[in-house]
Amino acid sequence: MPVKVDRDLCVGCGACSGVCPTGSLELDDEGKTKVNEDTCIDCGACVASCPVEALSQ
Repeated sequence: MPVKVDRDLCVGCGACSGVCPTGSLELDDEGKTKVNEDTCIDCGACVASCPVEALSQ
């Protein structure tokens, strides 16, 4: 199951996309993180890197 993003908490810092080993995270047009569910391997690297705890598994 792919990582979930709490869009209310996300500040668009991009820390998660920098640690994603599959490049599955990017910022959308609103500056919020979005997850490519087809390539996310649910490794949790992004969850651990988020400074505002906007990501969960």
